[in-house]
Amino acid sequence: MVLDQRLLPNRQDWVECTDANQVANAIVTMQVRGAPAIGAAAAYGAALQAKKLADQGISGEQFGQAMADTLNALGKTRPTAVNLFWAISRMERKLAETSGLKPAGQAASLAAEAEAIAEEDVLVNRRIGQHGTSLFTQDHNRILTHCNTGSLATVEYGTALGVIRALADASKLASVWVDETRPYLQGARLTAFELAEDGIPYTLITDSMAGHFMHAGQVDAVIVGADRIAANGDTANKIGTYSLAVLAKYHRVPFYVAAPSSTFDLNIASGDQIPIEQRDPGEVTNLLGQSIAPPGTAAAHPAFDVTPHELIAAIITEFGVVQPLTKEMIANTIGGRKS
Repeated sequence: MVLDQRLLPNRQDWVECTDANQVANAIVTMQVRGAPAIGAAAAYGAALQAKKLADQGISGEQFGQAMADTLNALGKTRPTAVNLFWAISRMERKLAETSGLKPAGQAASLAAEAEAIAEEDVLVNRRIGQHGTSLFTQDHNRILTHCNTGSLATVEYGTALGVIRALADASKLASVWVDETRPYLQGARLTAFELAEDGIPYTLITDSMAGHFMHAGQVDAVIVGADRIAANGDTANKIGTYSLAVLAKYHRVPFYVAAPSSTFDLNIASGDQIPIEQRDPGEVTNLLGQSIAPPGTAAAHPAFDVTPHELIAAIITEFGVVQPLTKEMIANTIGGRKS
């Protein structure tokens, strides 16, 4: 079951997925979104498909080929978030490790691996939150965040929003500035929803207001999530993040990225190699089903942008805070991750 995030905050509808195709559709249509959540959903999608195939009584060879096709299809759902490919790689390894078992045994092992990925994500996010609080020595911090990085974007707790939650628990948080995050409004619809549920004080602003509040001295730090981080620390995140980083640098506001080690792609040297998903321009010319532009208006919709590492004060991971942001420090910090 996945919560259809397209309908929040007005409706809370749960969608039942019974096979990998339905999970893939949920990812593509953004019923489920957020890099860690996408990875976990794909793992569960593979497990569902494995159980379905095993119940059909097919041979081991047929099962292996069908599962390879399934994992390949899941990998084509969204190109930027590397957590998706990290989770698929884990499922591929588990499939190879259990190749000597009957399909039913392999299916059970894949289900256990999907559960492990989900359970690990919860622990990882909690650790990110704990490490993030160490960057704040003062109380009453006013944090600005972009997009949604909480329980809706992960299995539970959150990355950047997890740090904010940890700050609130440590009585170090005054309030949160929530960017609406156009064009999909993940901040207005989702982050505001989560903060309201938690009783954490927040103020919703349009994306274009961030510079105003930084100039007014009302932002103590910016904390965002990530969908892919290159070996040098360049970070892809929801479109609009790069602009925030530039504004933060100019106003001397610390700009932090909070992400699990699974978000790092050490196989690419810099952000120039990160594929940027191009989504339907109609999501720009329409807002919540209502047209906001003249008919025939051309629009562009890159779903993500890349923030150069020079603009990032630190990256917060479950293994600790990466600071200063160098290739060596990144490699040393996340060296113990489960690949």
